[in-house]
Amino acid sequence: MTEQPLRPGSRLRVWYRPMRSRDRSESHRVATPLELLFDLCFVVAVGQAATSLHHALAEGHAAHGVTSFATVFFAVWWGWLNFSWFASAFDTDDVPYRLATLVQIAGGLTVAASVPRAFDGDFRLMVIGYVLMRLAMVFQWLRAARSDRGCRPAALRYATGIAVVQVLWIAYLWLPQGMRLAAFIVFALLEMAVPVWAESRHGTTWHPHHIAERYGLFTLIVLGEVILSATNAIKEGAAEPGHVGALVSLAAAGLVLVFSMWWLYFDRPGHARLVARPTMFTSMSWGYGHYFIFASVAAVGAGLEVAVAYDTGTLHDLGGVAAALPTTLPVAIFLLSVWLLHIGPTNECRPIAIGFPVTAVLVVAASFTPAPIHVAAVLAAALVTLTVVSTHGQPQP
Repeated sequence: MTEQPLRPGSRLRVWYRPMRSRDRSESHRVATPLELLFDLCFVVAVGQAATSLHHALAEGHAAHGVTSFATVFFAVWWGWLNFSWFASAFDTDDVPYRLATLVQIAGGLTVAASVPRAFDGDFRLMVIGYVLMRLAMVFQWLRAARSDRGCRPAALRYATGIAVVQVLWIAYLWLPQGMRLAAFIVFALLEMAVPVWAESRHGTTWHPHHIAERYGLFTLIVLGEVILSATNAIKEGAAEPGHVGALVSLAAAGLVLVFSMWWLYFDRPGHARLVARPTMFTSMSWGYGHYFIFASVAAVGAGLEVAVAYDTGTLHDLGGVAAALPTTLPVAIFLLSVWLLHIGPTNECRPIAIGFPVTAVLVVAASFTPAPIHVAAVLAAALVTLTVVSTHGQPQP
């Protein structure tokens, strides 16, 4: 750890630093090794959620699988989001901060281990892991309230709001099964209302470039998880004789699809909108909206696994359209989310502003073609081409 200047005779600061707000205009603000470790641990939970979604889809339980995936992914995403924005404003990197982060990682891994149970309706272990993560955040916010007078009102609101909602999540375990989905929606909305309430009068000093980098890195890691899932599925499928040609073709289409998603997400600098419109609505909508980007990317991995199983003949209960939609629908959601968060419907480059939603519709329509993944890959690549031509190969400002 880099030590701050110490007063003569002061040794306490070597392992402890007052948790004061960092400068929003701080130069060279980048992700720390601890943040990268945090991301890698949380992507384990993302992988578990995608795997469970794949099993549910393969067994023909699409509605249950999608609902379970959406709820499980919220727990993973919300824990990651809260840590990332807090660290952007208050990362002291001292010993108490690192130990609190360790507790959050432990909670995230507990959530990861609980994913299969949660898909079966048992949320006890997941709530334990989730509450563990969130109580560690309460500790961090109380530290910030104690050390930083300027951010004390917001920090105390964060700590109070998070603590109250955790009581509700614990009570969730005793609710009748028929009430749980409605309760989940209400409690999730309350979770998302806490930052709005806390930041309404005294905002925190998160760093726009740092936040954009954190979101971009997590997007990269989730894209890597998609490639890993598809590779494992193709490896298993290759063990079945007579499918090598189809699998090679599907692997190529999947790679083009993932590469196109990467290109389209990173074509416009992630911080551009945060810097251009530094309002609470912009930061909240951009930060919250990434739920659909992260979740759709993770779901593409599950969809490609279903497509591999269908092409190798191991799925007998799904038709061609049902086997294609788990890939095409998430890709369409991804395109619409990137369009809304990064591009904007009123973007001055009209071919791009129109191209994203039109391509999203066509990708879903590709589900009804004989080679849906291949057609979706061609459409995504065509959108990349349109973007490059419209911007003359330069990232949009």
